[in-house]
Amino acid sequence: MQYFLGIDLGTSSVKIVLTDEYQKQIGTSSVALEISRPHPGWSEQQPQDWWQAVVSGLGRLRAEFAEEYKNVIGIGLSGQMHAVVLLNKEMNPVCPALLWNDGRAIEEAKYLENHFPELADELGVLPMAGFTAPKILWLKRNKPDVLQQTNKLISAKDYINFKFTERLCTDFSDAAGTWLLDQQKRIWHQEAVEIVGLHKSQMVEIVESSEIIGSLTPDVAKVLGLHCSTQVVGGGGDTPVGAFGSAVIKEGRAVISLGTSANIFTTTKNYLTTDKSIHSFCHVLPDTWYQMAALLNGASVFNWFSSVLGVSVKECNQDVFENYNKPADLLFLPYLAGERTPHNNPNARGVFFGLSPLSTRTEMAQAVFEGVAFSLAESYSCLVDSGTVMDEIILAGGGSKSQVWTQIIASVLNKPITKYKESDKGPAFGAARLAMLGCGQYKINDIVIEPEIGETIFPDTQFVDSYQEKIVQFKNLYKAVQNEFICTP
Repeated sequence: MQYFLGIDLGTSSVKIVLTDEYQKQIGTSSVALEISRPHPGWSEQQPQDWWQAVVSGLGRLRAEFAEEYKNVIGIGLSGQMHAVVLLNKEMNPVCPALLWNDGRAIEEAKYLENHFPELADELGVLPMAGFTAPKILWLKRNKPDVLQQTNKLISAKDYINFKFTERLCTDFSDAAGTWLLDQQKRIWHQEAVEIVGLHKSQMVEIVESSEIIGSLTPDVAKVLGLHCSTQVVGGGGDTPVGAFGSAVIKEGRAVISLGTSANIFTTTKNYLTTDKSIHSFCHVLPDTWYQMAALLNGASVFNWFSSVLGVSVKECNQDVFENYNKPADLLFLPYLAGERTPHNNPNARGVFFGLSPLSTRTEMAQAVFEGVAFSLAESYSCLVDSGTVMDEIILAGGGSKSQVWTQIIASVLNKPITKYKESDKGPAFGAARLAMLGCGQYKINDIVIEPEIGETIFPDTQFVDSYQEKIVQFKNLYKAVQNEFICTP
């Protein structure tokens, strides 16, 4: 029996799944990660901490599933997109990684949008503060010594691949999230690279996500307890890899990922550009693209609220589940970390509206669930208005484990929501599938078997009309306060 590892380098944790050749999940492990916020709007992690988390997570699987683990023949990775990882000539990080939800490059994003508006069509979306290119421009303006020391620019999962194989490269899906890639031609966009202060020599080669980039080095193989013949594939960004794990590779199917952030993802046969707040990027399969509404605030918002209350996420969720009988009277804007689709506003922040002496923590918690659901509804409308067809909606990510939240989303969207079993392991499972594809013994039609359906949640018809009214109020609330948000220094 052959086995495969899928590693998802997320923002809050590293998740790893061990599968067999029939795609049965043998075991999983997860190692938490911390985020550093040294200044308002900043969000950083140390790449070395990613590596230690991967080693620790693999060690747990090795201890629990020794026989299966030692027969692993392939490894695939997915990783948080838009992270800026800069390496010097010794291949060590020059500075902490600037993450996708780092908002320091607000002015740089505005500069790129105002001075180079024609590039959005070629690069797939308007420049946004969390993307790689604006953050590189910020470094050029504020920390030029960092760029002077930089030998290569890579993304998060590429750092782990380098540690595995000593090969520097990225894949098309992660390159797509940099605002430095010509999406249709699938090559680095020379003008964009030069505009932000980089040189073509600092850009790494781009490979397909299922392409074998090398085998484990002898030293790393010894540390991990794996054979040095274990092959590593290029991998991809967590969003498209998660979609691949959920079999979202054909038009008409959409997946809502409700992790630390959130997004609505759907595959397209051709490269499309429509609404500039919609991301049009390369998928993890050759000559395939996708459209995505990207939200900076997902399950992390409910985690934050639970921590403020001083109760566990499980307890807070159960409280809402037991008391949910109508839409909340409160409104909540969930923009703790700013927002992309549809507002492209890094300065947006969270707001509770309608509090009274009768407001309870349960109602506030429900309003948090609904605020994220309303934000998803806005983004869903952007995709529909752009002509995107979504006949089926799948919910994945850690937030999908909440039954009541799933019910709220279904009622707010007025669409049935399908959940797969093990839906919270989507990107890691997709990464394992890429490893299977890359090893060359399996065809894509044999690999992309739909995960087993856990359940389908239908809209609660008694609440649908009320939620449509609440969506209008939600939009009006944002319009009323959007100019009052304090700019991040």
